[in-house]
Amino acid sequence: QVQLTESGGGLVQAGGSLRLSCAASGGTFRRYNMGWFRQASGKEREFVAAIKWTGGSTLYADSVKGRFTISRDNAKNTVDLQMNSLKPEDTAVYYCAAEVHKSYIVEVGREYDYWGQGTQLTVSS
Repeated sequence: QVQLTESGGGLVQAGGSLRLSCAASGGTFRRYNMGWFRQASGKEREFVAAIKWTGGSTLYADSVKGRFTISRDNAKNTVDLQMNSLKPEDTAVYYCAAEVHKSYIVEVGREYDYWGQGTQLTVSS
């Protein structure tokens, strides 16, 4: 059983930066594609970014491209999301997720097998 634990959320002013981290335990992290999703209050969950198990391929939502960077450390079993130039519309609960079957990364939430509990990011204007 894979367990995912997010950390690093908080309150930040617009234009600021924050780094989220997700620690994985159980399973074989280095074989998992990892993704970050977010859900704002009253809205559906949406894809943010994903990284292939090799670390050699990434995918970003258009809304965060150029501002957010996903990275992973397979030795530490962690995946991070560096967020720069934050906007109030980035306010949401951020979740990391693991996809354990495919050889390619996907942005569809239902394709992911394991989810963390989420961490809140609030960006003030």
